[in-house]
Amino acid sequence: MDHAILRPVVALAAWTLVMFTWMIATRLPAMRAAGIDMGKLVGTKGADADRALPASAQWKAHNYNHLLEQPTLFYAICLVIALTGTGGAINVGLAWAYVTLRIAHSLVQATVNRVKPRFVLFLISTLCLVALTLHAAMAVFRG
Repeated sequence: MDHAILRPVVALAAWTLVMFTWMIATRLPAMRAAGIDMGKLVGTKGADADRALPASAQWKAHNYNHLLEQPTLFYAICLVIALTGTGGAINVGLAWAYVTLRIAHSLVQATVNRVKPRFVLFLISTLCLVALTLHAAMAVFRG
C-alpha cells in the first residue's frame, strides 16, 4: 500500500495535538487569572467558559473543537482512498491542500479570529474534502 495519502492524515492529527497544547497553555493561566477553581466546577459547558474567560483564550479551544468536527470526515475518506489504492498525486495533493488550509484556518482563528478569512479558508478546504469524497466514491462504487 502506498502510504503517501496517509501522511497528511498524520500531519493533521499532529496539528490537532499542537492546538490542544496551545489551548491548555492559554486556558489554564486565563482560568487562574479569572479566579476559577477547576476543583469546584461541576457540569459546566463551553458557553460557561466563553462567559468567564477572555475571548482570545477561548479562540484556541473553539479551534480545537473545530479540528474534531469536519476533519473526522477527512480521516475516513483518506483511509478509503488508501484502502482502494487511489491515493495518487491528485488525491495526495488535495489531502495536503486540505491540511494546509486547516492549519491556516487554525492560525487565523487562534490569533486574530477574523471571520471572513476564516470562512474563505474553511470553504476552500471543504471543496478539497468534497473532491476527495467524490474520488473515494468513484473508487468504491465503480463496477
